[in-house]
Amino acid sequence: MNHLKIVLIIAVWVLTACSPATPTVAPTPTPPLLAKEITYYGWPDELPQGVLDAFQAEFGVKVNYEGYESEEEGAANVRAGKVYDVVLIPNRMIKSLVDDNVLAEIDPSVVSNLKNIALNFRDLAYDPGNKHAIPAHWGTTGLVVRGDLVKPPIARWADLWRPDLQGKVAIWRGAPRDFIAATLVSLGYSANSKDPTELAAVLKKLLELRPHVIFIEDYDESTAAPLLVSGKAVVAFGYVNDMQIAQQEISAVTYILPAEGTILWGENFTIPTNSPNKYTAELFINFLLRPQVNADIYGPLGYATANEAAKAYLKPEILNNRFIYPTNEELHDAHIFQPLTPAEEKLYEDIWQRFLVDKS
Repeated sequence: MNHLKIVLIIAVWVLTACSPATPTVAPTPTPPLLAKEITYYGWPDELPQGVLDAFQAEFGVKVNYEGYESEEEGAANVRAGKVYDVVLIPNRMIKSLVDDNVLAEIDPSVVSNLKNIALNFRDLAYDPGNKHAIPAHWGTTGLVVRGDLVKPPIARWADLWRPDLQGKVAIWRGAPRDFIAATLVSLGYSANSKDPTELAAVLKKLLELRPHVIFIEDYDESTAAPLLVSGKAVVAFGYVNDMQIAQQEISAVTYILPAEGTILWGENFTIPTNSPNKYTAELFINFLLRPQVNADIYGPLGYATANEAAKAYLKPEILNNRFIYPTNEELHDAHIFQPLTPAEEKLYEDIWQRFLVDKS
């Protein structure tokens, strides 16, 4: 290499070293365009129209509301590839839907209001890190009773089989897992039993009850209250909301947490992997997690919210209602649903179908 080339190379080094570095500015990412419409799929009429209208007013996005008859129907439609943007899914079904790759991972930078969810509802076993499910609300399962029409008092799941209650017991047609669990518990078994002998005993027990049941039709009736108010049913397998509505007409209606232990439930906002509007769906979930909005949804329903920040906007009579927010002592013997495999889910569904069609 000659001296002239060496001098030129050194000159370039010196100039490069002495020249001020031009800062590299990363371009600000442009948020995805909002969809004009999204579809929410969950229990009919659970989200108030006022909440949907407020979201549309702020973001310009219309929310189409579709209702399912049961959680099993909702999960089946998601698995079948029907297109929704936000779906309400129970805790017990999250893991199997994630395993089937039908629930999308949720971007925490968009759903920043996840910070409002109580610590007890974060990072749970069925969805570590809340990657696929954002807790919405939770509650107990119990017995809603016309105390003035029942003697002696009802105290246990097993009381539903009492001879004096025949023909006056109301059960939701769309609650297979819930009522099978209650029947298991009434027999002294785990609410999540997969034992063939125990499940055979459950089927026998259900068939004993079948001729004496009044079914609550999920689409026709939003609560068990009308059956209790009319006296057609004196006890209903149900929830706090049923009691609250019935008490508006009959003060003698009460809610019992059975002595064998209540069965806890919880539901979550999820986004199916085939949603064409994932970013808008995440914005909608984030909107539903705002404290005031969340309180407006779940305060009137009589369900306990998983949103700790929303409690500041709830009336004291809701926060202090032990039926909505039971004490630790009342939850001591509570049962929690565990996920079932698809094969186990089918086994439960087969039992329920045999119960539904039997008219002996």
